[in-house]
Amino acid sequence: METLVERELKVADEVWIAAALLHLDNPTRTDFGVEEIVERARKEKLSETLRPGVYIHAQMHCVANRAPNPGRYRMLLETRPGHRRLYCASDPFDPRRDGSKTVPVAAEIPERYRPLLEWYTGWCKGRSHSTSRFAALLELEGSGKDIWGDENADEYINRLREEWE
Repeated sequence: METLVERELKVADEVWIAAALLHLDNPTRTDFGVEEIVERARKEKLSETLRPGVYIHAQMHCVANRAPNPGRYRMLLETRPGHRRLYCASDPFDPRRDGSKTVPVAAEIPERYRPLLEWYTGWCKGRSHSTSRFAALLELEGSGKDIWGDENADEYINRLREEWE
């Protein structure tokens, strides 16, 4: 049996495993809070003690649609502030993360978690990618507020209509 002493699990892989297990255990949920991912990693005891890097990897280093800082993995997707889901190949990502790691290498994770890699392939194929499109729309929230200036929407529309005549 493989032990943690024999092989040091990469923090990014630990975060991916924790997120994958959350998805597997909660198939109706679309995303999870960063703290939930960290707590699942703690519960799994993938290392002797929870390493401080788990939080920052779930928050930033593994998140495909955030600017790399400095980690550039594409293992998670930010669906809304503070929430993540596993990244799928058709999801949007910061171009500076192009070519980076998206899933753990099977030989580098404990054997008992390797079936997650096969599960993940089917999970991504079966996903509706409306979540990522919806997230992109949510990012537009409030982006047009400067159009009206001090006017309300009705005043603005009426002023535009006056120019038609």
